[in-house]
Amino acid sequence: MGYMFQKAVGNELRQRGIGRPVVTVVTQTVVDAGDPAFAHPGKPVGSFLDEATARRRAAELGWTVAEDAGRGWRRTVPSPRPLEIVELDVIAGLLDTGAVVIAAGGGGIPVVRTPDNPGGRGDRDRSELAGVEAVVDKDLASALLAAGLGADLLAMVTGVERVAVDFGRPTQRWLDRLDLDEARALCAAGTFGEGSMRPKVEALIGFLEQRREATGLITSPERLPAALRGEAGTRLICAG
Repeated sequence: MGYMFQKAVGNELRQRGIGRPVVTVVTQTVVDAGDPAFAHPGKPVGSFLDEATARRRAAELGWTVAEDAGRGWRRTVPSPRPLEIVELDVIAGLLDTGAVVIAAGGGGIPVVRTPDNPGGRGDRDRSELAGVEAVVDKDLASALLAAGLGADLLAMVTGVERVAVDFGRPTQRWLDRLDLDEARALCAAGTFGEGSMRPKVEALIGFLEQRREATGLITSPERLPAALRGEAGTRLICAG
């Protein structure tokens, strides 16, 4: 996927006469081995299967499986919270050269830190990384990366131009702007879809909590240029 983005973005820049390199960084995202998500693997991954095949593979391979919205059965894996972007300094250095960097694709590759010596100091400088079977939420990983880079704006693209209250209902209302307290209250009230808009709003809340002078933006890919000009999208800010 990184290759496809790198090729497409690089070709577009060349067509526009913009001489900037494009680079993809295979990104490792540190999670906590003790995260409660590991005891409750609920993130569907992979192909859809019929129930018999899914249960057979669960028995043979030790998978957990579940029905996914009436469309079939799929393997489920944990989705632990991201704690650290391992390649953060590398990404920052590449950005300083003027490169366009593609990073944390799909939330990054989940890893845990393990002691590299029998004594088990376990600190960052004396630890090894071990991969784990999980999927990191891409929105949370993006927010973590953006905050670590000191970004002034984090834009998240999705299937709609703006965030809506009561989406799909007669009381639906589009939002041009949300401050941090309003966003927290709406999330707590269950206003946004659990598997759609809520993760994006929650990720931007986390970003703004670390970068209070920054701005969060949610819009569709087609409306992103207009949203960057302030003509579309929903902006999340820290009030005051």
